[in-house]
Amino acid sequence: MALNQGIFSRLAKTRQVLSSGLMGLFSSKPKLDDPLFDEVEDQLIMADLGVATSRLIVDRLRGAARSGHYDSPEQVVGSLRQIILDILNESQRGETPVVSRKPHVILMVGVNGVGKTTTLAKMANRFRQNGQSVMMAACDTFRAAAIEQLQTWGERLEIPVISQAHGSDAAAVAFDAYSAARARGVDYLLIDSAGRQHTHSDLMAQLAKIKRVLGKIEETAPHDVYLTVDAGNGQNALSQVESFNRSIPLTGLCVTKLDGTARGGVVIALAHRLDLPVRYIGVGEGIPDLKPFDADEFVSALLPDVAAP
Repeated sequence: MALNQGIFSRLAKTRQVLSSGLMGLFSSKPKLDDPLFDEVEDQLIMADLGVATSRLIVDRLRGAARSGHYDSPEQVVGSLRQIILDILNESQRGETPVVSRKPHVILMVGVNGVGKTTTLAKMANRFRQNGQSVMMAACDTFRAAAIEQLQTWGERLEIPVISQAHGSDAAAVAFDAYSAARARGVDYLLIDSAGRQHTHSDLMAQLAKIKRVLGKIEETAPHDVYLTVDAGNGQNALSQVESFNRSIPLTGLCVTKLDGTARGGVVIALAHRLDLPVRYIGVGEGIPDLKPFDADEFVSALLPDVAAP
């Protein structure tokens, strides 16, 4: 496939950690033995794939090596890429919800500071550019600035935003937004929610209330619940996903700020450890820098043929 050079350049920090390390290991045509694979595992951990995911990958490489499947380091790198791709593709097989009537409702959740509201607005813009009608709901009533932020995005993108005053009941805002979106025949309703630490029980309960209220007017709503995580948080993102998923079942992940971190390998760890697809990745500040996740493109950008001559 033709590699998206924008993605390639934006993942440079993670690629530098992973590819440079592997280049150093394989450049001298080493013996394909256990000490070498131990070092490969160390390189994967340094790229923030995590211990469990790195061990799984290297165990597969060891097994293939012991079976005589490799004649050169190039083949090991090719196998490494394929194993990572298989992990990512396996997680992407989640079913697309069937929406019986408009709108398709997406509830966005996440901790403070991960870029949740910005991601929601950029996603809304993608839908609009694809010719679909969109509405956003400012259900982060916990912070007045969050309401203003989404309203500003709405004005900039020419997308309507349903909101109420600071301190209003978030579930009531969601109810009003759904009613308005349905009355107007809108294709997508994107609901922002308050940034919250996953240990904050009251705010986590608020998410369940939003889901419960929406379910009373449309049994299957919200049709998607996306958790936004910051790639720079590395392995801490795993505990966030697990905690949110206990409070409100998630259907997908949005991984932001991949351009500013060397810890992009966490995407692979998320795919391995959790049965959730990565739907979007954020690779920059611009509106077009929110990209639908493509496993082939991601692996090609993250791990080029570093052992090739």
